[in-house]
Amino acid sequence: MWPALLSTHGAGRREARAARKADDDALAHEITVLHAAPKGTYGAPRVHAELRRLGKRVNRKRVERIMSERGIAGVTRRKRRGLTRLAKNTVPAADLLGRDFTSITPGPRLVSDITYIATAEGWLYLATWLDLATREVVGYSMADHHRASLVVDAPRMAAGRGRLKPGCITHSYRGSECTSDEIRREIGRLNLRQSMGRTGSCYDNAAAESFFAVLKEEIGNRFWPDRATARAEIFIFIETFYNRRRLRKHPEWDYLTPWETRQRHEQGHALAA
Repeated sequence: MWPALLSTHGAGRREARAARKADDDALAHEITVLHAAPKGTYGAPRVHAELRRLGKRVNRKRVERIMSERGIAGVTRRKRRGLTRLAKNTVPAADLLGRDFTSITPGPRLVSDITYIATAEGWLYLATWLDLATREVVGYSMADHHRASLVVDAPRMAAGRGRLKPGCITHSYRGSECTSDEIRREIGRLNLRQSMGRTGSCYDNAAAESFFAVLKEEIGNRFWPDRATARAEIFIFIETFYNRRRLRKHPEWDYLTPWETRQRHEQGHALAA
């Protein structure tokens, strides 16, 4: 009798282990698909958030375990070299943010910065304007130089999309492009307020630099054959992935994309009105 019972229990345990393994294998397949979609950049928190958005009830620690066991990992950000260079005989604007990179609603507080992309033809420079309420890239421009006109084109795009509010604070670093008369005239024309961090302090413009860290790690390439290819890839990254697909943890609404965050704000405003 006892040997028969032990045999039955043993078979039951084996079946339970086989069932758990099958469940883990099925979940691992889902994780692999979700991880591959954003070019393998998501770690366990965002993969778990994507599973929840799909209606999958699963513990985050289980997701972390399966990803660890199967060598599925997100990307790690690296520091970048800056372009900061003060223009001569200019007075930088005051710092109106004081490292407070938050905003209650979209539109009144933005950060901007410039980075460079390596191509076989030479550098491609990218300027972006980021809304602090949604972390959406609301304006950007690219060129084979980083003169003032590069910086001016980005706020024009943001204004054209209706993403700026009168008196909006536009925070940037103290480079020559941002202290030029051209950008100051454009900021005045758009009825905005200019703000600048200190020279050489990445923490004074951390939100803008954080976006570039995301772009360079998650776009999946560090060197392009030409500027046209780089432009096209950056356009796709910003417009189709980062703004509309990439999840970010919101302090109140859990994981949302920048576009969804803006929609939440607009819906709340419409209900309040």
